[in-house]
Amino acid sequence: MNLYIRYFNSETLVNTVDEAIDFLRSIDEIEMNPMLEADIREYAASNVCIPKRYKIRSRVYFIIIKTEAATMQDFKEKRAVRTPAEKDRSNIPVMMRLNEERDGWYEGTMDFKRVQPVPGTGKFQYRDTHFVAIVRAISGQDCYNRIVDHLRSRVDERSQFPSAKGKNFKFRYMGMAKEMLR
Repeated sequence: MNLYIRYFNSETLVNTVDEAIDFLRSIDEIEMNPMLEADIREYAASNVCIPKRYKIRSRVYFIIIKTEAATMQDFKEKRAVRTPAEKDRSNIPVMMRLNEERDGWYEGTMDFKRVQPVPGTGKFQYRDTHFVAIVRAISGQDCYNRIVDHLRSRVDERSQFPSAKGKNFKFRYMGMAKEMLR
């Protein structure tokens, strides 16, 4: 895995972490210290593939991107970009999986705060409620929207639903056929 580094108009594509650190040391405005060097080495050794920004001062950053491109031209022309089918699906960010369009059946699981009356007092309280549904949808976001629309018409309007991006909503694509439900 190679590293692309950019600071304003200075950019490079390097093969090793040592080359990356040497490049950063050559830039006067970037003060390399042992903590920054250790963090860059840790990022390069990790399985994290998202770009990393390092703050130099207020609103000034340099960026490091892991890439499989062998040359700068390949990187610029995005020839080394992996397709989602080649990536491990667990490493794809939630936002990308939510909006990925795959028509079919989804199993959606939601934990939400449901407003329920307390018997004998006339007061109400929030209760944690676990809800699971199998819905026909075109994406994870559509699955979420269909579940929330269904629940809004059946529970107290003061009930609180989690964000589709949060940990209290999960979905699983089950496929196209109705036989998947059996």
